[in-house]
Amino acid sequence: MEKKPHFVRREFPPREAPSVSLALLLAAVLLLNALLYLYFNKFHISLGRAEADPGLCPYGYFKLGAAKNCSPWLSCEALSREVRKLKCVGEGAVKKAFLSEWKENKVVLSQLTNSELKEDFLHGLKMLKALQSKHVVRLVGYCEQQFTILTEYHPLGSLRNLNETLHIPKYKGLNTWHRRLMLAIDYVSVIRYLHNSPLGTLVMCDSNDLDKVLSQYLLTSDFHVLVNDLDALPLVNRSTGRLVKCGHRELRGEFVAPEQRWPYGDEVPFEDDLMPPYDEKTDIWKIPDVSNFFLGHVEGSDVVRLHLFDIHAACKKTDPAERPSAQEVLDTYRKVLTLLIREAAMPGTREML
Repeated sequence: MEKKPHFVRREFPPREAPSVSLALLLAAVLLLNALLYLYFNKFHISLGRAEADPGLCPYGYFKLGAAKNCSPWLSCEALSREVRKLKCVGEGAVKKAFLSEWKENKVVLSQLTNSELKEDFLHGLKMLKALQSKHVVRLVGYCEQQFTILTEYHPLGSLRNLNETLHIPKYKGLNTWHRRLMLAIDYVSVIRYLHNSPLGTLVMCDSNDLDKVLSQYLLTSDFHVLVNDLDALPLVNRSTGRLVKCGHRELRGEFVAPEQRWPYGDEVPFEDDLMPPYDEKTDIWKIPDVSNFFLGHVEGSDVVRLHLFDIHAACKKTDPAERPSAQEVLDTYRKVLTLLIREAAMPGTREML
């Protein structure tokens, strides 16, 4: 008779243990979700004040480095008096860029090199002034009369150098699928911003091949993406039927969208007047190719590609109207990042539940 209560007491712990373990597991999952929510709230701010007001400076002002106060954009006089050229760091069809110094700050002085392209130069300056945000390189000053622009310097240079940078010992620890996907998210965020800019829907026209696209963007020291070159940024306005054409020459190759290619075959010589215009969905077509570059060939990148397969297939729809918006692509990228971080943090969660 004494063994029965003893036997009953031994039965209770096995019954309670699974429920206790499950409760702890669910609590851990809830905590992880809360941390992920805070993480994405911090790093992915929706369109609003933070995007329109970089560095907390109002329009027409800037601050560099550790400066606490905002300064007005430098004038022609200040540029000639206070900025010292150091060396040439790049040259394109429109302008030449010089690493320079202003009050112990490294800056980039860009100057027009081809007088026939001064309209492109001034358009780029206009865009740079109007689109100042966390997605756009910081404007420090300009002089229209001398066709000169001064911007913040980013020592890691353009995105063309990404793979080389990630092989430098100092940055090897950042060469992960997670960091690379974050850069792709930054890139799509820029496209989303341009498609929903304060000026309207803008198309990134300087993007006829991958190398050209990468040259338009900078990699910051804290590994974020900024658009740097805004010389070719025409406006789409569907309500007035205003569409765009990226240049006046025939575009070829699989990188450009189908609607950007000459539609009448080789038997009909190319004529710019006969080339149909198009809209911002050309930028969407190129996203998978650019993101594929970002993801590289590190451990885990193929898993990311698998999760992005459907949205990338949608981006490659022949009919532009069937492609997703930049916002939809961005939402998908963020969901994939959240999912993969959760699975990496708790790989056995799904099986245990």
